Amino acid sequence: MYAASGVLTVHTERGTSIVPANRAAWTPAGFTHQHRAHGDTDMRIVFLASSLARLIPDRPAVFLASDLAREVLLALTGPRNYDAASAYSRSARWRLLRVLVDELREADEQPLHLPEPRDDRLRAIARMLDENPAENATLDELGKRTGASTRTLSRLFRDELGMSFYEWRTQLRIYHALVLLADGHDTTQTAHACGWANPSSFIAAFTNVIGTTPGRYRTDRRTGAWASRIPGE
Repeated sequence: MYAASGVLTVHTERGTSIVPANRAAWTPAGFTHQHRAHGDTDMRIVFLASSLARLIPDRPAVFLASDLAREVLLALTGPRNYDAASAYSRSARWRLLRVLVDELREADEQPLHLPEPRDDRLRAIARMLDENPAENATLDELGKRTGASTRTLSRLFRDELGMSFYEWRTQLRIYHALVLLADGHDTTQTAHACGWANPSSFIAAFTNVIGTTPGRYRTDRRTGAWASRIPGE
């Protein structure tokens, strides 16, 4: 699943994947899933035969979409596929799918997945912060609300979700930020709505995860001018 523009979220039993317009989401067969578009989103879907699907992870994942992967995805889902006179032949389509799979195999998986907590105390915290991402309560304060110690909650975040509380909260906030930006909010509004003290700290966190600034992300989302920008480059 690919957003040529806009933002998608894909929810499975494993959690929620956030898919901005320079990422591709993979959902293997057998995973019940729901997807939602935010803002003006151009969603593209490509299905893989089992012989190709087994070459990439057997779990939901989000990948950085290279320039080549993007062009292949657009080709496989573009107008040409609905015109019998100019449609790709079966062998040509297979070659394009193989190129796509090769690109995904080489791509880095992206930290844009919010795992689904199982513990009731983690679920309560996740619900509170999802409803109000600007909440700045410490883990100790949240523990008092849910009846768990800081030590217990820290262990649960590591064991169940594979990250610290603060890493998880940053992921959650980035997800909400992507949705707000897709809906037309500016950088300052989005920063405050998602709990950052100032736009500068928001821009730094957003760029570290998404690979581009919020301002450039908004511009590129509208124009479709995506390149494979990797955090740190």
